[in-house]
Amino acid sequence: MELIIWLAIAIFVLAYRYNNGDNIYKFFSDTVANVYNTYAPYSYNEVKAKTKELGYEYSARQYAFQIGVIGGAAALISFVYFYNILITALYVTIAICFIPYLSYLRTQRLYSEYIFEQIQVYTTNVIMEFNTTQSFVKSLEGVRDSGILEDPVLRDVKKMIQMSYENGTIDESINFFNELYPYYMVKNMHQLFLQITKEGAKDSGEALELMSLDIDALVESVYKDRMDRQTFHTKFLTFGMVLFLLVMVMQLLFGVSEYKEMLKQWYVQLILHLVIIINCYFLITGEKYYNEDVGVE
Repeated sequence: MELIIWLAIAIFVLAYRYNNGDNIYKFFSDTVANVYNTYAPYSYNEVKAKTKELGYEYSARQYAFQIGVIGGAAALISFVYFYNILITALYVTIAICFIPYLSYLRTQRLYSEYIFEQIQVYTTNVIMEFNTTQSFVKSLEGVRDSGILEDPVLRDVKKMIQMSYENGTIDESINFFNELYPYYMVKNMHQLFLQITKEGAKDSGEALELMSLDIDALVESVYKDRMDRQTFHTKFLTFGMVLFLLVMVMQLLFGVSEYKEMLKQWYVQLILHLVIIINCYFLITGEKYYNEDVGVE
């Protein structure tokens, strides 16, 4: 413990000297941010910037609340399991280190929901524009100029229009958009427009109306899936926390003093560590499922 304290003091002094007396917290946070931005994938940087623009990013107070809740829960569980300050400090540190990953999962979910809503707007309005213009490219231009789309979808629609004029066909632009947004309703709508364009169908109103109904049904099912996921998430977290309480029930059955005697056996401590690790893996896997692939068919 003394070694850890001396090491912490040494790091503090060195950081202060190299930082010319600036705020140490700001120095460390800026350093970590610079390192992460260097190695993080560009796609995640874009996702993070967009969620910040939409006002979804956690504030400093919300992060502090998460540290308090997750760190406090880890402290309570680990201390009741082992009655050891060092082990408790270790588990609290590990738990707090997972907060950025949980924030990353949440950011991915919010961005996925935002993109799905933009794709819904894109498909619905392209169909509406086509009923008026009877031209796929003109429909894209109408949606582009309407002001209802935002980046990155708006940027990619502009790219589609440019590719269509450069190539003289809509095939490459459609393939480009389908690869970026592999949604069922996008591929089906584009396939319908390819058939209309190449076969020269004169009356496409009925087919487009059916496509609109298909999109509405799909959107309804996606929103229903979101509500089901939210319900599952609440029950899942409750169940996960109950699993941690099983050892406390065991202490009530055997008595705290008898339990502490059992802790002197190395294999008992090994089992308890495995219980915590497996339960945490179970919870993190559930969080990953809850936050990933929202709105993707």
